[in-house]
Amino acid sequence: MVRLQNEYLLQNESFFNITQELRDLSALCERNGKIEKDLYAKYDVKRGLRDVNGKGVLAGLTEISEICSSEIIDGVSHPCDGKLYYRGIDVEEIVKGFIADDRFGFEEVVYLLIFGQLPDADQLAQIKRLLATYRNLPQTFPRDIILKAPSTDMMNGLARCVLTLYSYDPNPDDTSIPNVLRQCLQLIALFPVLSVYCYRAFSHYYLRDSLFIHSPQAELSTAENILYMLRADSRYTALEAKLLDMALVLHAEHGGGNNSSFTTHVVSSSGTDTYSAIAAALGSLKGPKHGGANIKVVKMFDDMYQNIKDYTDEEEVRSYLKKLLHGEVFDKAGLIYGMGHAVYSISDPRARVFKSFVEKLSVEKGKQKEFALYSMVEKLAPEVIAEERRIYKGVSANVDFYSGFVYSMLDLPTQLYTPIFAIARIAGWSAHRIEELVNPSKIIRPAYMNVHERTPYCSLSER
Repeated sequence: MVRLQNEYLLQNESFFNITQELRDLSALCERNGKIEKDLYAKYDVKRGLRDVNGKGVLAGLTEISEICSSEIIDGVSHPCDGKLYYRGIDVEEIVKGFIADDRFGFEEVVYLLIFGQLPDADQLAQIKRLLATYRNLPQTFPRDIILKAPSTDMMNGLARCVLTLYSYDPNPDDTSIPNVLRQCLQLIALFPVLSVYCYRAFSHYYLRDSLFIHSPQAELSTAENILYMLRADSRYTALEAKLLDMALVLHAEHGGGNNSSFTTHVVSSSGTDTYSAIAAALGSLKGPKHGGANIKVVKMFDDMYQNIKDYTDEEEVRSYLKKLLHGEVFDKAGLIYGMGHAVYSISDPRARVFKSFVEKLSVEKGKQKEFALYSMVEKLAPEVIAEERRIYKGVSANVDFYSGFVYSMLDLPTQLYTPIFAIARIAGWSAHRIEELVNPSKIIRPAYMNVHERTPYCSLSER
């Protein structure tokens, strides 16, 4: 497979090369496409649909989830510890509930987000049965679609699989709620299978690993199935599966305004099919500003391990963080990855929930020293950022800060970090798609102001 792809690239080298002609044309694009920054302020344009304080522009209504990062006291807004609610229920309480019962929580959250209420025992058994039933791919799909054309990027592979499933659906364009619900539940069930199989194909053809394909097991939870299918021996500990399950719960939804959920609303408002809407959401999540942040966190800490002599020394760690902000180390981007969030300021509830359980896994894996460094950076980074930068709100660790560390301790390949995000977030995307279809309105079409002056047409001979 790799040999054939390399031969194709060699035969079509001119097709993929960036020539001087293209460089000249791109310079023309950039020169004529540049908009003066002061025009955004002049016309009060909310870039990124957020105001100067980071607050999102109100673009719709939802009952699916809520992010709370401030409270009104005497008529004045004050930042507070972040809260995340699924259908009005505090996520921290949801986690406490299934942890107390010593069970997995993701399937319960899927039911809550899509159907709007917590399931009773029978309803929980029903959703688990449906997901187990839908977890089987068409018989030849892995061979014909995944193994014959492996992708170097798992998110692209996942999107291609989703779009291809359209061809296997006898009723793909029906946007009635029963049909869309069936499609969404099938995709929720299949995302773990597709993601792992795409990685196994990549690992075999590009990394020269042995090829094995494990079928999902009906009696296992989503988190257990991921580990079962991914590992050669299919073995995992209870704590490993529970931490992965918690990661899925905490990533399942995050308010209607996040980029990929908003994409789901925008695309669904056009009346298109479920597969196209979910593929669009995947394209959004693939972007490093949205779904790839935890990979950057892990790589940043790898760089710390190599460049800090004593990572129990606060002053040495503080010095490294300052160098990060000044673009002197790691990727020279001037960022401390995993710190700060567009909405939260004092704390991200997902990071808060995660941290205590991450510590338990670090003990099981013998990674206490690494966890201590993460904790130190979480403490020092806000101080360093406050000293070195002018910021309009507080900075705290976000969920990506710890999720990458968890995935690395679970020995998950970095190629699967963002797909795991997608495995969780498709629960929210499905809820948002159904909400958009249940409450039909006009196609979402925001306004853009044209700031180019009127120019008369000039004939070709006079140009």
